[in-house]
Amino acid sequence: MRDFKRFSVIAMIVASLMSIATAFAVYRFPNGPAPLTIGDGIQGPKDMVWIPAGEFTMGSNHRHAMPNEGPAHKVRLSGYWVDRYDVTNAEFARFVAATGYVTTAERKPTWDELKIQAPPGTPKPDESLLVPGALVFTGTDRPVPLDDYARWWQYVPGANWRHPSGPGSDIAGKERHPVVQVSYEDAQAYARWAHKRLLTEAEWEYAARGGLEQADFAWGAEVAPGGKKMANTWEDAARPFPVTGGAGASEKVQVGTSAVGQYTPNGYGLYDMAGNVWQWVADWYRADAFHIEAVSAQEPVNPAGPRDSYDPELGAIANAPQRVTRGGSFLCSETYCMSYQTSARRGTDPMNSMSHLGFRLAMDESVWQAHRNDARSTIASTQRGRSRGIFACAHLRISG
Repeated sequence: MRDFKRFSVIAMIVASLMSIATAFAVYRFPNGPAPLTIGDGIQGPKDMVWIPAGEFTMGSNHRHAMPNEGPAHKVRLSGYWVDRYDVTNAEFARFVAATGYVTTAERKPTWDELKIQAPPGTPKPDESLLVPGALVFTGTDRPVPLDDYARWWQYVPGANWRHPSGPGSDIAGKERHPVVQVSYEDAQAYARWAHKRLLTEAEWEYAARGGLEQADFAWGAEVAPGGKKMANTWEDAARPFPVTGGAGASEKVQVGTSAVGQYTPNGYGLYDMAGNVWQWVADWYRADAFHIEAVSAQEPVNPAGPRDSYDPELGAIANAPQRVTRGGSFLCSETYCMSYQTSARRGTDPMNSMSHLGFRLAMDESVWQAHRNDARSTIASTQRGRSRGIFACAHLRISG
């Protein structure tokens, strides 16, 4: 069974507290729209792949697809650059060092932020209970019913991108792991600093499919072709989800992120478009978004998503703000959550930070060209300055 429930900070707080990267390269794929360029910082932005313009079938009509994944419908996109990898801890650390940015998980939450996601009539928690923190997967010691995620998730004070599982954890030695415990707001802040942007949902799915038309997975039709593990997902054969410990066990089994690029890339040369961490995308989440697009009189071209949120599973707060997340994570399991399928989608509170949620970014060609032109102008200006300096020094030597 696939679980698409939204993990809400307010729900957890109230419930728990009150009760080929270094050079220019071209790849050709029979199912791809065109040759693909991997940027090296000269011929395109470094470690980004150029996805040429094209048309694809978005969503799925598969009998196992969830209602929010259909109907399948045609979408046309312009070309764009996309990161080969999820943004890593090392990259996010450079951003924080350069800007002094403080993530949402490191700030004290406010009731105004939380009550938007709360059912009507939810009482305000005492101010002393509103402390910085984030949602952490804690697992269980034995099999449990899978109808209440609060059994294996906890709001942990002090959890943030530097301490993904709480104050006792850190990211030492995990510089190449995807950064987690970042909210939509945090991802947007990083994107502005990097002169990039979040992918739209259509761009994300087009890139994730890697040139394959309506394949269930980013790599094809089988979960593990030839028995090969293709993504960092839950090991069902080792233990049932969400069990990480057991009676008599000296310590819990460690599950979590893996370094980016550890698994085979898809047909577009993109890594971890399934599993490892969920990825923020730009669109507001509506459960019926694909139905709206499918009945449109014209084929969607560069769709930017709906103007608001809607999720009937949330009942009285069906219109609470949510952004789309895609790709699944290390917690996805064949027996519980197969959200590493390419068409899988869900909505997430944009202020939420979680231990299995990160992001990757896109860049428009116009932005890259502007950046390259600025760099050329800077180099030319520097060279002119050096020439003037050399001339001045020579003049002084002659005059002296």
